[in-house]
Amino acid sequence: MPPLYELVIFALAMIAAGAVSGLLAGLFGVGGGAILVPVFYQVYGLVGVPDAVRTHVAVGTSLAIIVPTSIRSFKAHQARGAVDISILRNWAIWIPLGTTAASVVAAYISGRELRIIFAVLALLIAIRMFFNREHWKLGNELPAGPVNGAAGFGIGLFSGLMGVGGGVLSNLWMTLFGRTVHQSVATSSGVGVLISIPGLVGYVWAGWGETGLPPFSTGFVNWITVVLVIPLTLVVAPYGVQLAHALPKRQLEIGFGLFLTAVSIRFFISLL
Repeated sequence: MPPLYELVIFALAMIAAGAVSGLLAGLFGVGGGAILVPVFYQVYGLVGVPDAVRTHVAVGTSLAIIVPTSIRSFKAHQARGAVDISILRNWAIWIPLGTTAASVVAAYISGRELRIIFAVLALLIAIRMFFNREHWKLGNELPAGPVNGAAGFGIGLFSGLMGVGGGVLSNLWMTLFGRTVHQSVATSSGVGVLISIPGLVGYVWAGWGETGLPPFSTGFVNWITVVLVIPLTLVVAPYGVQLAHALPKRQLEIGFGLFLTAVSIRFFISLL
């Protein structure tokens, strides 16, 4: 059992992470995982979780927390009429399949490789947000058929490996095909629902029987963290939604890019 002061620090860090992730979930249409994963990684190291499983537990626990957060964020955006339900219907099979594949991959790759995936994808998307121009589009309509299915599978796969709700990738895909950032953010909150539920199940399976897991873990999901963080994310997410609809498009893009850059830098530092 870690010393009391370490447990207090752990709890305070989780509370702060819950508040920030809830705000980001509503603001950017993400489940908050992009902030939770690096915070969890740092705090789990503080309490002695081995590096071999630390990133995996951070990712799996993040996906578990995203379940209620993404549902609440989705309902808030839907109430404003900003969600494109047809996009979610088209991805209803492909995104969960991709997320399931991610849990299989996570069972075999190292924590270092997981962090590399997270950092590189976050930085690439941030660059696109910083230098976004209206002519940076692949088309005016989202593709259908196999291309759309492949996009959904890829969003599920990489989001599952990053421990995020899919907002960072689905935002990118939708804006490349002419959707506004506000509509993309709103619809991405529904993508989080499609990712987080199979992601939770998959990471429980992937980590089953692993050694060195923190107390009260089922596979790569730590339930102490889940219980501490979820209440705050649920309370704070609607405030992020209000802020998202109040900000101009360009401010929202710059804010999203700054946020992703900070996360990417943090993970690159952890690789040194």
